[in-house]
Amino acid sequence: MNSSSTLVLLNSQWLLYMGVVIILIFIGLYCLLTMKNIIKLLIGLEVFSLGISLAIIATGFAKKNIMLAQSIMISFIVIEVAVIAVALGIVINIYKHTGSLDIRKITKLKG
Repeated sequence: MNSSSTLVLLNSQWLLYMGVVIILIFIGLYCLLTMKNIIKLLIGLEVFSLGISLAIIATGFAKKNIMLAQSIMISFIVIEVAVIAVALGIVINIYKHTGSLDIRKITKLKG
C-alpha cells in the first residue's frame, strides 16, 4: 500500500467516526431537549460527552497526534466526572425535597 491509499483509508475511517460522533451528539441533544426526568437528562449529557470524546480521539488519530488527544481526554474525563458527581448530588437533594425526579417540579424549590 502506498501513502495515498493509506491516506484515503484513514480519511474514510475518520469520516465514519465523525458520522458516529454526529449521531451521538444529536441523540444527546434530543435527550437534553425533550426529557423531563432529571436522570434521563444526565444520561443525555453523558451521551453528548461521549460524542465529543470520540471526536477528539478520532481527530487526534487522523492527525497522527494521538498523545495530545489522549491527554486532552484525560482532562475531559476528570471534568466530566466532577460535573456528573455534583449533578447527582443536586438530583438527590431535589428528590428529597420534591419526592419526584420531574424537572417541572423544581419550581417548587424557589426560596
